[in-house]
Amino acid sequence: MSTLLLRLAAPLQSWGVDAKFDRRGTERVPSKSAVIGLVAAALGRRRTDSVDDLLALRFGVRVDKEGVLLRDYHTARSKKSAYVTQRYYLADAVFLAGLEGDLDLLTKIEHALRHPAFPLFLGRRSCPPEGRISLGIRNKSLLQALQEEPWLVHYVPPRRGMQEIVLRIVMDAEPDSTHYYYQRDVPISFSQAHRKFGFRRVSESMLEYQLPPTEIQTQHDPMLELEEE
Repeated sequence: MSTLLLRLAAPLQSWGVDAKFDRRGTERVPSKSAVIGLVAAALGRRRTDSVDDLLALRFGVRVDKEGVLLRDYHTARSKKSAYVTQRYYLADAVFLAGLEGDLDLLTKIEHALRHPAFPLFLGRRSCPPEGRISLGIRNKSLLQALQEEPWLVHYVPPRRGMQEIVLRIVMDAEPDSTHYYYQRDVPISFSQAHRKFGFRRVSESMLEYQLPPTEIQTQHDPMLELEEE
């Protein structure tokens, strides 16, 4: 089995699963519906085109940087009324996403992401991606690829002696899994006239990631010489 890895990073991202009236929320990790929509856009598919082949791909995310939740609060006015809107975003988040499935289909997707037919965005049109999205195809299972790919964040918080970090992995649950929850983000239809979403089973796990030696904080204390005088 093969896995295509994606780097999802930007100043702002928004992964809404449910939206009510003027409140547009965001999940803390990318949704399957949004990533499938991003792939479909890269492939040049219209909203009314089928995405059944894309839905067959197994999906997972590793949270390399959680990001900060932001609320965009503002008012708008028309000739007859005024109203308040609240939209939520993740600021400075970084995710490693993976799609596992048929190699031929993944190869087509990987090429499309490098040469997209339509503009790509991370959840909303106001959230263009930062840098390259596709990291290439790995000859590994989804879980193995998410566990073994190097950390996408090159800044380590200043904590003396820090040698590992804990990363969260959120992915489609295995068929025999007993620990999962349901999330309604399977895009059955993107048609604006009749949008329809189904449920999927989602499981979460934690990964203890060992930092490479070059990313371990130095033990040098620049103030030590001053203390000895």
